[in-house]
Amino acid sequence: MAKVKSVFFCQQCGHESPKWLGKCSSCNAWNSYTEERVTAASKAQKGGGWLKDERAAKAPQPTRLSEIAQQNEIRIDTGDNELNRILGGGLVPGSLILLGGEPGIGKSTLMLQIAAKSTKLKVLYVSGEESEQQIKMRAERIGIGNHDCFVLAETGMQRIFQHIHEVQPQMLVVDSIQTLQTDTIESSPGSVSQIRECTAELLRFAKESNTPVFLIGHITKDGQIAGPKILEHMVDVVLQFEGDRHHLYRIVRSVKNRFGSTAEMGIYEMVGDGLRQVENPSQVLLSQMDEPFSGIAISATMEGARPMLIESQALVSTAVYGTPQRSGTGFDLRRMNMLLAVIEKRCGFKLGQKDVFLNITGGIRTEDPAVDLGVICAILSSDLDMPIPAKTCFSGEVGLSGEIRPVSRVEQRIAEAARMGFNQILVSEYNLKGVNTGKFGIRIIPVKKIEEAFRVLYG
Repeated sequence: MAKVKSVFFCQQCGHESPKWLGKCSSCNAWNSYTEERVTAASKAQKGGGWLKDERAAKAPQPTRLSEIAQQNEIRIDTGDNELNRILGGGLVPGSLILLGGEPGIGKSTLMLQIAAKSTKLKVLYVSGEESEQQIKMRAERIGIGNHDCFVLAETGMQRIFQHIHEVQPQMLVVDSIQTLQTDTIESSPGSVSQIRECTAELLRFAKESNTPVFLIGHITKDGQIAGPKILEHMVDVVLQFEGDRHHLYRIVRSVKNRFGSTAEMGIYEMVGDGLRQVENPSQVLLSQMDEPFSGIAISATMEGARPMLIESQALVSTAVYGTPQRSGTGFDLRRMNMLLAVIEKRCGFKLGQKDVFLNITGGIRTEDPAVDLGVICAILSSDLDMPIPAKTCFSGEVGLSGEIRPVSRVEQRIAEAARMGFNQILVSEYNLKGVNTGKFGIRIIPVKKIEEAFRVLYG
C-alpha cells in the first residue's frame, strides 16, 4: 500500500517543507504555505503518464560540443501572423508554450482560433474547464476551418495520454494547466505539486514526441501566473495576454522565449467572430480628432522590430488639495516624476503645486525611453493650454540635464511617421549623423535640449 504523508508547499515559489512555516525561507512570502497529502509513487508510476517504450529510448551520452550536428531550424506556421512574429517566426517542434492572462480576456478564444486555423496540422484541444458542447458553440462563432481538430473534455493526465496515443496529434492545446490532475500525486487540482508534476509530464511528452504543446494558465490578483514560479522556468515560452476585457484591443507580449526575441508584441481586436489581427497598430492607437487639443503628443516607438506611433495624453491642473496628485496609466510613474523634475529644474516651469495626469492611449504600456520627449511636450502643452502643431511627432530620450539623447533605429521611426502622414518629427541631433534625411519625405528637426524643442513648437 502506498505511503501517504503531509507536505507543506509555498504557493508563491513551490518550496517544500515538512512542517508549516509562517514565512517562506526561499521567497520570504508570509502565510503562503498550504498542506498537501502526497502519496509516494511506485516505480511503475514514476515514469509519468507519457507511455513510451523504454527499450526504444536511447540513454543520452556526453558529446563534445564540436561534434554535435547542427540542424536547420524548422518552424511551423500557426496561421496567425501576429503569433508567428511573437514566437520568433513560428512554432518550434517540441516546444512548450505557456499563455497567461486575466479571466475573460480571450485566452481560450485565441487558442481555439489557432487550432481552427492550423489546417495543415492535426490538433487535439484538451479542456478541463468547458464541455465539448461549449467549445462547439465557440468554434461555430469563430468559424471552423480545420477538420482535423479534435476536442477532449478531460482532466486526468493518464487518460489524456491514452487519447494522445490514439489520435497522434501534431499540436496539443491544454486549457488549463491548473485543472489537470495526475494519479501519481494525491492532492487537489491546482495545487503546487499537481501543477509541477503535470507540467513535467507534458514537457517530457513534448520533447520525446517533438510535438508543440500550448498551456493556458490562470493568473493571480497580482498579475502573476498562478502556481509555483518553477512553472515558468520549465516551459520554453511564456506569453502574457494583456488588456482590459471591457475594451476592444488585446496585447500579447513575450515574457520568455528560448527561440526568439522577448521584445515582440502582437495586437488583436476582440470582435464578434473572435480575435482579429491588427496589422497597422499606429492607425488604431491614434485618436482621429480633427480639432486640436492641448496636452496631446504623438511619439514614435519601437516594439521589438515593429515601429509604431502612440499617443500620450497629459492633463495639468491646479491642485485642489494640499498634496498634488501624480498619476500615470501605461507609463512608469517614477519616470514621469523624474521628467517633471527635469521640466521644473531645466525649463523653469513650476509644476510642484499642480496635479499631473498622464495616459498612454489604447490600453498599452510602453517602456521605450524614446517616448520621453513626447511626454514632456504633452505636459507642457497642457500646462500652457496650447495645442501642439498638427502632424508633429516626437522621438527622443530625455536626460537629467535636459538634453535630448539618441534612440535606437531612428530611421525606422522616421519612416513610420512619414508613412502615417506626419509633416515633421523632432529627434535628437546626435541621431542624424550619417543619416540621409532627404529620403523620408518628412521634415526632420534636430534638437539638443528641451528648450530647443519648446522654441520649435511655440516660437
